[in-house]
Amino acid sequence: MRIGAIVLGIFALSASATGAVTAQQKPLASPRDSVSATISGAKVEVNYGRPSMKGRLVVGGLIPYDEVWRTGANEATSLVTSKMLMIGNLMVPAGKYTLYTLATKTGWQLIVNKQTGQWGTEYKPEMDLGRVALKLETLATAVEQFTIKVVPTGTTGTLRLEWDKTAASVSVMVH
Repeated sequence: MRIGAIVLGIFALSASATGAVTAQQKPLASPRDSVSATISGAKVEVNYGRPSMKGRLVVGGLIPYDEVWRTGANEATSLVTSKMLMIGNLMVPAGKYTLYTLATKTGWQLIVNKQTGQWGTEYKPEMDLGRVALKLETLATAVEQFTIKVVPTGTTGTLRLEWDKTAASVSVMVH
């Protein structure tokens, strides 16, 4: 009887491990990604979830109008900078922040928030460092999976969000 219990225990452990491996092999619907660049000696890194369109309405749908959006999927999108930056007209001290986006029919804003480590929908406006206007552009080809880019250009750079046929960007420089 003791051997039967041991065999049953091994079988249960084996089945549990097999299930864990299967779960790990299934790709996430909105996988995490990181992008980083060095701008004038400052390391700028963004970590975010990458949802896909999957035939859905993006602007005015997945990115709602007149509501704060988590700028990605799942956990909050983080921005880490090793030096003080000027993002648009907003001074951002070295440190870690969360990025949100506010889309309206007349323009978009990037929100830099001091709360970190939370789920993406846990937005606390009283923790905002500030907001900056984003420059909007219509893309010729749709981008299926939400993408954030940090593009260095000499001594400055650009933070760029792309999804569907919309690109939203803001200048970044070390201050």
